[in-house]
Amino acid sequence: MSGPVFVDTNVFVYARDASEPRKQARASAWLRPLWEMRLGRTSMQVLSEFYVTVTRKLQPGLPAEEAWDDVTALMSWEPQPIDEALMHRGREVEHRYRLSWWDSLIVGAAQLQGCELILTEDLQDGGVYGDVTARSPFTLSLNEDVASYAVSRMPLSGHPPRGRPKRAVV
Repeated sequence: MSGPVFVDTNVFVYARDASEPRKQARASAWLRPLWEMRLGRTSMQVLSEFYVTVTRKLQPGLPAEEAWDDVTALMSWEPQPIDEALMHRGREVEHRYRLSWWDSLIVGAAQLQGCELILTEDLQDGGVYGDVTARSPFTLSLNEDVASYAVSRMPLSGHPPRGRPKRAVV
């Protein structure tokens, strides 16, 4: 990994969910190097969802103090706040890619933080959203080069555009 990686709620939840041992091991294996290399990124939205999910929806749930310790530790990842810039970016993403509002905020937060990769189960595995690619941590190998998922720009076509030519402005 060479650039920042955005981590979605479900990856953090699986890292704490003992009822899914295979996914727990895989999520933890992804989080470990992100901590060590200081490449992990997330958002305040994700931290909020994480806290609610692990304290109220997991069976058995985490004690609130333990979940809060996790959230406090993840504050060092400088989570993207829900601010005006993210709201505008989320709206652009929603309109362009036809994602749900909440997924649009995730993609927007990753874009604003300069991430090439979003680790999530909630978006299409391999889906490309501008300069960001969504991958499932349960299908993507830790050894794969993240840079290979960076978007490569297509060269401009040598063919003339279709349709009527645009009028020159006088």
